[in-house]
This record gives sequence, C-alpha cells and structure tokens, in this order.
Amino acid sequence: MPPRSAKKLLSNALEDLSQANYKKFCSELLNPQDGRDRVRRNQVEGKDFLDLADVMVGVYTEKGALKVAVEILQDIGCKQDAEQLAKDAGLNSSGAASSDEEHFVDKHRAELIKRVNNISPILDQLLDKKVIQDEVYDNIRSRSTNTEKMRGIFDGPMRAGRACKDAFYEILKEQEPYLIADLQGK
Repeated sequence: MPPRSAKKLLSNALEDLSQANYKKFCSELLNPQDGRDRVRRNQVEGKDFLDLADVMVGVYTEKGALKVAVEILQDIGCKQDAEQLAKDAGLNSSGAASSDEEHFVDKHRAELIKRVNNISPILDQLLDKKVIQDEVYDNIRSRSTNTEKMRGIFDGPMRAGRACKDAFYEILKEQEPYLIADLQGK
C-alpha cells in the first residue's frame, strides 16, 4: 500500500478529535507558543478538518505540518492521537523524523547532483523560503555548470539540518516532478 499523503494523515487525525479538542487545536494553531509561524484567523475560523489540513500543509509544508500537528496534539493533552499521527507519519513521538530514516535528498544526493537541470527557480525558492541568504544565492548562481550549482546547494544549506532538506525536497517535487517520481520508485 502506498504511503498516505500528509493531508490525508492530518485530516484523519483532526477528524478523530472531539469538538472541544478540535477547538483547542485551532486555538493553539492561531496562538503558537514556540515561535512557529502563526496561521491567520481567517484561514482557520469556520473551517472543517479537511480545510484545516490543506491550510497547515500550505503554511508549514507536508513534513512540517505533520510535525506541528503532533506538537499541538501533545500540548492540548491528546497524547494518544499525537502518538498515532507520529507513528503513521514516520515521526518519533516528539514530531521529529525518525533518526534511523535517511532523508530523501541525502539518499539520492548523487543522482540529484547529476540530474537536476532546473536550478534557477530552485535557488529562487530556496531564497524566498529563507533557506539560503543572498550571498549564498549569488555564490551558487555564479558557478558555471548545473552539477557545480547542485554541489553548492548540498555543501551549504543542506548541512543546516532536516528543515532545510524538507524545504528543498518540497521545491524539488514542484520543479522536477518526473525526476523525483523516478527516484522515489528506486
């Protein structure tokens, strides 16, 4: 059975909440205590669990939305729901990706360096998402070949950690969908 999407996992978890816990979840999403991005009130009010899952993926990316949901569920006292979502999503109980799981971009580093061709929009999005700064952007753009540019991405921002890798992966899925699909099949 193929893995379920983040939206599906989130909507299932939110659907299982009682009305009171769903309200607590929405309130926590609107007023985060841990510095994460705040979701706007009009994105949440009057929305059902399906809409809220869409909003969360749009704001936090797929992996990020799952992590945030696990954290909020724990914060509002829905520990079993948090554990189940973490298990279904391949996260540990704190919402972090399982440490024994190698990240997609690490696993396919060599192939990505060789085969990614659409570098400019990828760099633009990495800059927009603040994964890289202007100086790194300019440095990578100045390199002469796509292979050198991809090595620059891996040698710089991908060393910063999982959040950067998650953002890079989401951008790759958008910019190089056929390559990512091919690599996922391996």
